[in-house]
Formats: sequence, C-alpha cells, structure tokens
Amino acid sequence: MALDRYQTLMTVVDTGSLTRAAEQLGCTQSAVSHCLDTLEKELGFTVLRRSRAGVQLTGEGERLLPAVRSLLGAAEQLRQTASSIRGLESGTVRIGAFTSVAVHWLPPVLKEFQRDYPRVDFRLFNGDYHDVEQWLTDGSVDVGFVALPCPVDCECIPLMEDRLLAILPKHSRFENYPKFPLIECETEPFISLLESSDHDARRALEAAGVKPNVRFYTKDDYAVIAMVEQGLGVSIMPELLLKGRQYDLQILPLIPEAKRTIGLATAAGDKAGPATRRFSDYIVRYVTEQARRAE
Repeated sequence: MALDRYQTLMTVVDTGSLTRAAEQLGCTQSAVSHCLDTLEKELGFTVLRRSRAGVQLTGEGERLLPAVRSLLGAAEQLRQTASSIRGLESGTVRIGAFTSVAVHWLPPVLKEFQRDYPRVDFRLFNGDYHDVEQWLTDGSVDVGFVALPCPVDCECIPLMEDRLLAILPKHSRFENYPKFPLIECETEPFISLLESSDHDARRALEAAGVKPNVRFYTKDDYAVIAMVEQGLGVSIMPELLLKGRQYDLQILPLIPEAKRTIGLATAAGDKAGPATRRFSDYIVRYVTEQARRAE
C-alpha cells in the first residue's frame, strides 16, 4: 500500500483541483493524474470524476474517504511518535478554527511553537462551528477549537468564557443605553449568521425567550459587522472577535448577560500524536497567561 497515493488523493479532494493539488504537493499536474490513475487501478474502481469544472468524488470514492482519512491520520501519528522517540519533534498538525481564534490566538501561538519546534508543519482550516465539528468528525483536522458543549466524540479542554455583546449602528436610538436588552431583537432588524454557525446568538436569544426579527443571513462574521456599520440592523458577536479593532459601530453588553465557552478538542484516547498534544499544551498555556494578564 503506497501512502503517498492516498495522500495525493486526499490533497486533490481538499483542494478540489488537480492543479492546486500539484502546487501544494510540489509536483506536476500530470504526476498527480498518473498517481490517481495508478491508485484507481489498484482499487479496481473509479474514485474521482474529473472535468473542466474540477473534481468530484464518485459514490465509491465517498465510501472510501473515511478509511483514507483514518489511514493517513494513523500514519501521521506513527510519524510523530517515532520522531518523538528520536528526540526530533516533527510532523504535521492540522488545526480547525473559527474566525476569532484564527485572528487573535493562533498567530502568536504558532510563532512561539515554530521557534521551539521548527520541524513541525501546520495546516490551518478556517470555518464556522459546524465546519470545525465536521472536520473533527471525519478526521480532516487533528485539533479544533469548538464552542462547548461540543457534540463530537473528542477530548475537550475548556479554555475561556467569552462574553457576547450587542453590536449596533452608530447614533441609533440605543446611543445612550448602558446595556442592550435582548428583547429589542424582536423589533430591530437582526443580522444573523447561518443557523449552522450561529450557536452563540441563538443560545442567548433562546435562553431569554426572544425570537429575533431576522432580516439578513450570512456565513461571514466580518460581513455581519460591515452590515451593522451600514445601519442595516443589529447583531450579537463574541467579545474576542471584536477585540483590538476599531469599528464604526456601538458595542454594548447584553441584558440578560450571555457568554460562550471556547474549548479545544483533540482526538479521543491516544489517537493524537505527540506534536498535536504538545501544540495543545501551548494553546492552553497561552490562553491561561492572557487571562492572568487581563485580571
């Protein structure tokens, strides 16, 4: 069994293109195509349909994919463990993160970790809560940031409680309010993330018994902020996402108060490799230090 062929297949699936996969793997497109042809001959069935629009898994390919992810995950764990035994921490850590963590936590942690373990490579996957949970479930990432409670069967470490805040257009009728009553979301135009992404606001509104007057849906956090800045409505955002940036809007605490708990999820049991677990330690230490400084 040639692992490189399965890795090539996985790279093509992740990038959605033979050309982009070749660029990422550092080879030619024809080499990628030949590798896939060889793999399909060995398997005895077609895995990918290729067209000018890109590539798409066949039904057989869809059935094969979980086993491929599991195989490559086990191979990476083996490589990390062997490197650790030799005293050379190396490997590839795949991280799933949502926007606020990707912007505010990952850059400083990655910088410190790379300084101490330059042989470790990283692949970053940025998405919403639903994306990260899916990546953890199917083995696309080794470690993921999640909102707790998390439905995925993983080891979860609570990292931080993060306040939820109301964001409003400047010079709205709430300009002199010290806090924003959630009940106002029933009458004000509300800008929402997609239902699969909007765990935080939905939980806060449901807990308060409020049915928001949703006028717009989007998947992008910063699109929500831009729409509020243009006076299209109000919304609810985590404090970490709003941290360190100047926006042309009003930010108020909520009544009643609401929070989210950010957690770090890794593969259950001994499935996470040494580099992955070491990286998790760095994340926990960084968040703990940031909380101590904020006191």
